[in-house]
Amino acid sequence: MKNKLVSDDRGGQIHVVILDSGEEAFAALTRFANEAKITAASVSAIGAFEKAVVGWFDFATKTYRKIEVNQQCEVLSALGDVAVGDDGKASLHIHAVLGLSDGSTRGGHLLAGTVRPTLEVVLTEVPDRLRRKKRADLGIALIDIG
Repeated sequence: MKNKLVSDDRGGQIHVVILDSGEEAFAALTRFANEAKITAASVSAIGAFEKAVVGWFDFATKTYRKIEVNQQCEVLSALGDVAVGDDGKASLHIHAVLGLSDGSTRGGHLLAGTVRPTLEVVLTEVPDRLRRKKRADLGIALIDIG
């Protein structure tokens, strides 16, 4: 992973993070957000995975149904945010649309993705703190702005 701070003004910082082949994207981005002490940011990314897992949230079971993509795929769009979770650490929420070789797509909540050859990520940090709290009634953690 390489990263560069490309903007550092009072309104917030913009980080560009480049992931290399073989890196697991969700874990690497979570690690970066924790190391950079990011408490509120939006995330966007493009690139490719050699394999990935996205999820569809099933309200009846309060769990994610895993959708495995066991082939090379393009990350057509990945959008999300960073907030602080119940454990005080960075909590990422990213949705991804993955393009397959036949032009079809798979999408959902990004659970895992092994990068190949790259993932180009922009984190736009704001000078605030967002809090993500577990909602027992829903079975997921959502941003709580008070």
